[in-house]
Amino acid sequence: MQTGTLITLALYFILMIGIGLFAWKRSTDTSEGYLLAGRNLPPSVAALSAGASDMSGWLLLGLPGALYAGGLVEAWIGIGLFLGAVVNWVVVAPRLRAQTESYGNALTIPEFLANRFPERAVSLRVVSAIVVVAFFTVYTAAGLVGGGKLFETAFAGILPNTGMSDYMLGIWITALVVLAYTMVGGFLAVSLTDFVQGCIMVVALVVMPLVVMFGPGGSGGDSIGAIPQEGFLSLSYGLTAIGFISAVTWGLGYFGQPHIIVRFMAVRSVKEVATARNIGLGWMGVALIGAIGVGAAGRAYAERNGIVVEDPETIFIVLSDLLFHPLVTGFLFAALLAAIMSTISSQLLVSSSSLTEDFYRLFLRKNASEREAVNVGRICVALVALAAIGIAADPESEVLGLVSNAWAGFGAAFGPLIILSLTWDRMTGAGALAGLVTGAATVAIWIALGWNSDFIGGQGLYEIVPGFILAWLAIVVVSRMTYAGGEPAHA
Repeated sequence: MQTGTLITLALYFILMIGIGLFAWKRSTDTSEGYLLAGRNLPPSVAALSAGASDMSGWLLLGLPGALYAGGLVEAWIGIGLFLGAVVNWVVVAPRLRAQTESYGNALTIPEFLANRFPERAVSLRVVSAIVVVAFFTVYTAAGLVGGGKLFETAFAGILPNTGMSDYMLGIWITALVVLAYTMVGGFLAVSLTDFVQGCIMVVALVVMPLVVMFGPGGSGGDSIGAIPQEGFLSLSYGLTAIGFISAVTWGLGYFGQPHIIVRFMAVRSVKEVATARNIGLGWMGVALIGAIGVGAAGRAYAERNGIVVEDPETIFIVLSDLLFHPLVTGFLFAALLAAIMSTISSQLLVSSSSLTEDFYRLFLRKNASEREAVNVGRICVALVALAAIGIAADPESEVLGLVSNAWAGFGAAFGPLIILSLTWDRMTGAGALAGLVTGAATVAIWIALGWNSDFIGGQGLYEIVPGFILAWLAIVVVSRMTYAGGEPAHA
């Protein structure tokens, strides 16, 4: 059985690497080509690339696992994310596409902030680059954990004996394939693979719940209502005010995710952002409903057939292995790897761009040639991946936990900063720096104190809430104190 599955996965890996080689021939001669595909992405590619790089393994592991264990009340995270994505596409996308080009043709978020606030250019580039690399290393580790769990659960005992666990072997295989096409093909390879991966993911998320409910061992969905857990199908059962706020405020994170909003910078034109928005939000709505369906239907199937699922985050893997022909199982595992790899590749490339453009070219080699910058970017991709592998080595790591920390860090540090820099002319460089530092520091302190799990003797409050609020206030207060009049000048 596993042979057919492995064949399908091998074909998937070959396809991804083939796309990387295609992109290598098309867009890696210059930094703009390597980092933004020459700002020439079609709306469909930009939309699915943003969606696929956004959702990661969380969509097929974390969210179905949360639904499986806790019931429909966990869907508030998905609802909050969808609402945040709507605002992100409407408010941030068109403005960021236009302004990053008009402010010195900025290729990275730190570079845009430096051009937007020249009086704090170096400080903003350095601090924002540090935040990008630090949080993305953790975020990338979350994706690698997903790859490790897939191989550990699905191929236990049949993988080659390499002297390491199936979990670590899965991490290395996932990382090496991603590195192959990301290092070679740059942003175009990442975006094109994201497009293919997004298509695979949404097909899998539509097919899986239907087969679980209506296939052999299912009950047409009737068994979902018979799950022996009180309030399983309720959106409000056991939901506290803090719990509700913590769930829906995941949507605040969208405005500050560099690996997502960089897609807005690469859309072919501002006019085509609206088309990309409609495609992206449609894809996201179907994908979220499918992920919720996998969790709920999977729990019903397991209860009905007496199946024990030790780790709820592996329910997608378990169902794929139980219910489908090996070749289809391989396709479903490819969908999971697509979710994981699309995000990892995007995060590695954004981290690399910050290290290259905001450190190497800023301090070490200001006159570096385009070819040299591209090659340095490739080296940085590998370095960040190695650091992430070290973090992911703990097999007890949880995908949702790692993702939530990194998501909050970016959302609080960059969210208010990006929104206000695009919409408020009186924002100053001092205010921008204050917001960036305040947001990142608040999230780090909140996590260190454990207030995200136990706040004032009760349920924890998600760290993005205080981080986002305090960062917004810091920007507004400091900007009002330091504003000297006049309009921001376009570079």
